[in-house]
Amino acid sequence: MASTFDVNFLGEAFRVAMLGVPVTLGITLITLLLSVPISFYFATLRLKKIPVVSQVIAVYVSFVRGTPILIQIFIIYNSVPILLKMLFETYQIKFDIYAIHPIWYAFIIFTFSTTALLVEVFRSALSTVDKGQLEAANAVGLTNFQAYRRIIIPQMLGAAMPNMTTNIINLIKATSLGYALSLPEITLNVKVAANAGYNYIEAYVVIFFVYLAICSLVEYALKKYERHLLRFKLV
Repeated sequence: MASTFDVNFLGEAFRVAMLGVPVTLGITLITLLLSVPISFYFATLRLKKIPVVSQVIAVYVSFVRGTPILIQIFIIYNSVPILLKMLFETYQIKFDIYAIHPIWYAFIIFTFSTTALLVEVFRSALSTVDKGQLEAANAVGLTNFQAYRRIIIPQMLGAAMPNMTTNIINLIKATSLGYALSLPEITLNVKVAANAGYNYIEAYVVIFFVYLAICSLVEYALKKYERHLLRFKLV
């Protein structure tokens, strides 16, 4: 193992870390695009307290909250190919399951986890909006879709943004577990570069600062957006 801190390696580590940034941000963006509408819909179902459906969603949320995401990665990454193979064999579909790129599993896994976490965020945020506003919107001729888009959702987002920001930051950090899927994201790229000279301390220092910079920038942008949303808040 390297006995001294190799300052020269920091430049190479930073370079390969930057190569993994698009993968990290891409996974984060696709996950949010998929999970936000699904979790919002699930939140409305929970508020309506539809029998069975509401209970199923509650169990799903509890499962995700009560299990480490790394365990979820191993379970889904190992079980989905087996289930798909059984399904394809049943219907005689010729497709190489193991040729699927790991990033697709990353989308599934992180969407599965993030959706459950955002369900409770949206449910509590929707509870802060007076139900009478929807009735008033319907009374003046707006459809439910128009009322949600123009009145309910802007107010709901204002209440949800602090918790959403926390979950988005946690999602960005969780993508570092993409190394378990052999994805060329920030962590895996730097760790591979460190293997040759056993420069693991330097590698983790670079990983630390790269994630700190990304999360800080994202948090700043989301805080700005949160202040923008406050104009929709009714006094």
